[in-house]
Amino acid sequence: MGDYDFDIPVTFRHRIRFTKDAFAPGNQMVSDLLETERERKVIVFIETEIDRLFPDLQEQIRSYLAEQNNLVLTEIVIMDGGEDCKISKTQIMKGIVPIERNGIDRHSYVFCIGGGAFLDVIGLSAATAHRGLRLVRFPTTTLAQDDSGVGVKNGINAFGKKNFIGTFAVPYAVVNDFQFLYTQDEHNNRSGLAEAVKVALVKDGPFFDWLEANVGALNALDPPILEEAVERSAILHASHIALGGDPFETGSSRPLDFGHWTAHKMEQLTNFELSHADAVSVGVALDTLYSARCGWLPEEDAWRVVRVLQGMQLPIWHESLEIRDDQGKRLIYGGLEEFREHLGGELTVLMLEAVGRGVDRHSVDEEKYEACMEELKEAALVAVSG
Repeated sequence: MGDYDFDIPVTFRHRIRFTKDAFAPGNQMVSDLLETERERKVIVFIETEIDRLFPDLQEQIRSYLAEQNNLVLTEIVIMDGGEDCKISKTQIMKGIVPIERNGIDRHSYVFCIGGGAFLDVIGLSAATAHRGLRLVRFPTTTLAQDDSGVGVKNGINAFGKKNFIGTFAVPYAVVNDFQFLYTQDEHNNRSGLAEAVKVALVKDGPFFDWLEANVGALNALDPPILEEAVERSAILHASHIALGGDPFETGSSRPLDFGHWTAHKMEQLTNFELSHADAVSVGVALDTLYSARCGWLPEEDAWRVVRVLQGMQLPIWHESLEIRDDQGKRLIYGGLEEFREHLGGELTVLMLEAVGRGVDRHSVDEEKYEACMEELKEAALVAVSG
């Protein structure tokens, strides 16, 4: 009889690459990523909208893989993406069934080409089939390329809650192919930059200064500036995940979720009609202003943040903040308890004490939040009327 404790260290390599036209002849970046000392199967999942926008992509992939030694394409599967795919539990099986049908094993590769929600669903399929397959993500949106696609999470919504069902699974590789960035409408292309603003605020003050200096070019979606913003944001996110000491979020501190307790609740209150990127923009504006009202952040810095968001035509206010219960209390505050529950411990929300530096707080003052919401509502109205 006795007690036996074993430490099981596990090391993952998180490979992130940036390119343009990854499957073009002569672009060896993808093939150089893969182990090909013996035959490896590859199954490819493409989001329906990407397949529509790039009608030659399937043939490009077939030709590309046919030219590589020991890479055998088994099937290209076209599936619907968008936020709706994260609501349907059957969508996971739509990913798992082709994986089983094609005999994809733990030495094979699953390519997934699509937006963040699509990556979440196929990522969950790949993480659960055979208890984990080699997933190569090809994010196609600004939001996925500069944030979620380089992360280590997969999830779907359940019980009215964001990403309630999911896994932590480090992808084999992430390929940010800039040719896909320009498939989005202009608003969605810009709105994904809300996560770049967020990570700059909590991790890299000079990056925020750069975003501020280039806000006009970002609003115009100038390709070199947009691509630099995406790359810098992606590397900041990945660096925190890999080097921040808590890649699988076992603790209560979640600096990359700055502004997200509000964002996730707004998404839920709108039945996920409000996009994650737009919700994050509002949440970042609100928590930045709150940080200033509490005296932690200079007020001028807070309004710099608001002006940058507005300069990229991103929202700083949404009507879902006005939804109240029978006693007149804003329902948005329910997001605090859901955030605490998701973390599984003490309420921990990051606030700013400088541009580029955050600090964890464990309680909030609703009266101060009320004042901040009214300020942002007024600022949004002034912008519209102006």
